Amino acid sequence: MAQIPLLYLVLRTLGQGRERVLSVLLSERVAELTARSLALTVVVTTACVVLGVGSAYLVTRTDVPGRRIFGVLAALPLAIPSYVLAYAWAAAVHLIDPSYVFEGFWAAALVLTLGSYPYVFLPVAAALVGADPAAEEVSRSLGRGGWRTFFSVTLRQVRPAVAAGALLVALYVLSDFGAVAITRTDTFTRALFTYFDLGLSRPALVLATVLVMLTVVVLAGETATRRHRARYARVGGGAARPAPPLRLRLARWPVAAGLAVVSTLALGVPAVSLVRWFGAGVSRPGSVEAVVTAAGASLWVSLLGAGVTVLLALPIGLLVARAPGPAATVLERLAYLPHALPGVVVGLSLVFFGVNVAYPLYQSVWLLALAYGVLFLPLGMGAVAAAAAQAPPELEQVARSLGRGPAGVFRTITLPLTAPGIGAGAALAFLTCMKELPATLLLRPTGMETLATRVWTHTTVAEYAAAAPYAALLVALAAVPTWLLASRSGVLRRGGDRWRI
Repeated sequence: MAQIPLLYLVLRTLGQGRERVLSVLLSERVAELTARSLALTVVVTTACVVLGVGSAYLVTRTDVPGRRIFGVLAALPLAIPSYVLAYAWAAAVHLIDPSYVFEGFWAAALVLTLGSYPYVFLPVAAALVGADPAAEEVSRSLGRGGWRTFFSVTLRQVRPAVAAGALLVALYVLSDFGAVAITRTDTFTRALFTYFDLGLSRPALVLATVLVMLTVVVLAGETATRRHRARYARVGGGAARPAPPLRLRLARWPVAAGLAVVSTLALGVPAVSLVRWFGAGVSRPGSVEAVVTAAGASLWVSLLGAGVTVLLALPIGLLVARAPGPAATVLERLAYLPHALPGVVVGLSLVFFGVNVAYPLYQSVWLLALAYGVLFLPLGMGAVAAAAAQAPPELEQVARSLGRGPAGVFRTITLPLTAPGIGAGAALAFLTCMKELPATLLLRPTGMETLATRVWTHTTVAEYAAAAPYAALLVALAAVPTWLLASRSGVLRRGGDRWRI
């Protein structure tokens, strides 16, 4: 099911003829879009790795003041859709200097970095909390200093988490539409939407095919980081204990100030903009009823989408963790490809699928939920695979040796051990479904409005006050699963204990 968009692209692109396809592929326009999209991806991914790894290390391994508060604040940007964050920054900059227009490459890079670095922060923080500090203690006992131990031991332990987070950031940047549309940055997604809006579907489909090729390049780069396999689970719990915090001494408050600046840029700016417009928005006649209706629709379709995502992700995630090999790698890579496609492409492919193959699903919330599952499958798959990788497989082997069948082992051993990962994947999928815009615009049943579609409808005609209540409630609802993810990562632990969900 997850490969429906790819099959749609292949069939529609091949049907155009080789000469027509080559004329688009070899054009100067495609070269410019490729260079700009790749440059934006590299800049944002690098910045997110620096911010995400640095923030995760500071809040989990140091005595920085207010580290648990900063841990939550570092995760909350996930709750803000890129189009809301870009609009908030544009409004704030205009308020400070009306002559300056917040748009262009670096504007898009700033917005995407501030909104995407939690994709790296959360898995790295969870990996640092769960990592065995014994290896770092041995390194220090051999005379290595703190920085050398960090780069040679600590980073090696969390390398899979860094790579997974960086991959999600790169794919998100390639597929994002909201931020690049508002900052008027020409990337593949903005060009695709423009072509489709003008009715030029043929060149748009070729551009989407090029975007898939770029995704393959990104996936190949991430696969190269897995050349050296390592074991990340222990058979026994051992002496579970947190790593002793690094004493920052005189640097404590400057470091806290740096974390506060990042949080202000990512959260303070959109908060001020939303508060500024919120009062005028809720005072409009009928606004409260419309907001409540849109919120109910958003919750319903997001819950369905999260459920479909987990159902699709569970078998692939377990296969990747328990039976690594060529087949598992191919399935995993294929699952990532649709994640880099813009929602408009996935939406059009499922419209084609619904009309020609599964007509009873057409114009139903189930087709929209399937689109969410296709788009966000890697989010659930990664969480399940990470949880299964940290669960010792010897327990399943012992259960089989005692006579339990595959179904019994899965129900009594595998499922309970991977339940935290399943919950984290469901929360992340729910959060992302709440924010998804292009696929929702195309596939929602007639008459259904969600918070995301209401925000987009009003902001496209500069009705910022009318959009503010929908945007504020969207951020508030998305903040709940974000807080749960932050809690699950371990950044809220007090002393040696974690706050369990």
